Amino acid sequence: MSTETNSAWKAYRFPIILILGIILGCILGATMGKDALVLKPLGDLFVNAMFMIVVPLVFTTICSSVAQMSSMERLGKVMKWLVIVFLVTGAIAAVLMLITVYLFPPAAGVSIALKAPEDFQALRTADQIVKAITVEDFPMLISRRAMLPLIIFTIFFGFCLQALGERGRALGRGIGVVADAMLQMVKYLMYYAPIGLCAYFAALVGDYGPQLLGAYLRSMIVYHVVTFAYFFIAFTLYSYYATQGKGVGVFWKNILPPSVMALGSGSSNATLPINLEAAFNMGIPRDIAEIVLPIGATAHMEGSCLSGILKISFLFGIFGIPFVGFGTMATAVAVSVLSGVVLSGIPGGGLVGEMLIVSLYGFPPEAFPIIATIGFLVDPAATMVNATGDTCSALLISRFVEGKDWFEKAMAAKEAEA
Repeated sequence: MSTETNSAWKAYRFPIILILGIILGCILGATMGKDALVLKPLGDLFVNAMFMIVVPLVFTTICSSVAQMSSMERLGKVMKWLVIVFLVTGAIAAVLMLITVYLFPPAAGVSIALKAPEDFQALRTADQIVKAITVEDFPMLISRRAMLPLIIFTIFFGFCLQALGERGRALGRGIGVVADAMLQMVKYLMYYAPIGLCAYFAALVGDYGPQLLGAYLRSMIVYHVVTFAYFFIAFTLYSYYATQGKGVGVFWKNILPPSVMALGSGSSNATLPINLEAAFNMGIPRDIAEIVLPIGATAHMEGSCLSGILKISFLFGIFGIPFVGFGTMATAVAVSVLSGVVLSGIPGGGLVGEMLIVSLYGFPPEAFPIIATIGFLVDPAATMVNATGDTCSALLISRFVEGKDWFEKAMAAKEAEA
C-alpha cells in the first residue's frame, strides 16, 4: 500500500505542489488585499522567464520538425488534420456554451453602465487579418507579440530547408539540438514555479478580487461551470477516442502540470514548454507535437470559443437585443471560432478577439469595456482549456496520421527505451 502511495505521490507531486502554491497565493491575496501587490514582482519574474524562451523555443521546435519530416506528404497530412481538428473542437466548445447561455442567459437582471473609451476605433477586419499574419520588418518577427507571423515564417523556413535535401535536414538536426537545450532550460525554470505562481495569484486576488463579487457574478458562474465540465468530460472523451481507451490515465497523469501552469500564468505561450514535455511523455510523435502545440498556442483556443459565446450573449442582453434565431446563433458560433483563432497566446491577448466581436456585430464602442472586463475575469480558466486542448488535439491528430493503434506502439517503444 505504501508503495502505491509513494508511486502516486511521485507521479502527481509536482501538480499538487503547484496547486498548493496557487491556493496559498489566493489566501494571501484575500487576506492582504492591495498589500499583496508587493509580491507581484516574484510572480512576474517567473512568467517573464517563461516568455523569454518562448520565441526561440517556437522557432527551433517547429523548424526542426518540418525540416526533418520524413516526407512532404506526411507534413501535408499533419497540417490537414490540424486544421480539421482545431475547427471541429472549437465549434463543439462554442455550441456547448451556446446551449448553456440559451438556457441560462448570462445578462439576465444585469444593468451595467460603463463610459466609452475616448480613443476607441472600430476594428477593420481586413486590416486585422493582415496584421495577424504578417509584420512590417524582420526584427518585429522576433517577439512573442507576433507569434502567428513567427509560426508562419518558421513553417515556410522549415519547408525550404527540406526542399534543400540532406543539407537542409542537417541544419534541421542542428536546430533540433537547440530546441532540446531550450526544453532543458524549462525544466530548470520549473523549480521556481510554485513560488512564482503563488506570488502571481496573491497579487491577482489582492488587486481584483472584489470585482468577482460584482455585477458579472452570474456570467462567471455560467462560464466556469461549463468550462470545467468541458475540461474534464470533453478531454476525457477526446483522449479516450485518440488512444482507443488505453491512454486516458496517461493523459491525465501528464496534463495536470501544464494545465495548472496555464491556469496560473494566463498564457498558452508560457505553458508551451511544459506542454511539449507532457506530449512527449504521452507518446505523441515528436514531429506532430512540435508542429501542433506551437501553432495551437496561438490558433486553437477552445476556452476562448467558450468565452466568445458568453461575451456575445452578454452584449445582446445588455443592449436588449433578443439572442434567438438560427442565423443569430450560427453567426455567434462562427464569430467565436474566428475570434478564438485570432487571439494571441499572451495575457490580455483576448482584447483583439473582443474588438473583433464588437466590430463584426456593429455594437457601439461602449460594448468593448463590458466584454473586456468579462474577458479578464474568465482568462485563467479559458487559458487552461486552451492549452490542454492543444495537447488533446495532438493526441487526436496522432491517431489520424499514425493509425488507430499508434498509442500502443508508442508506449511499447517507450518501455523498450527504458
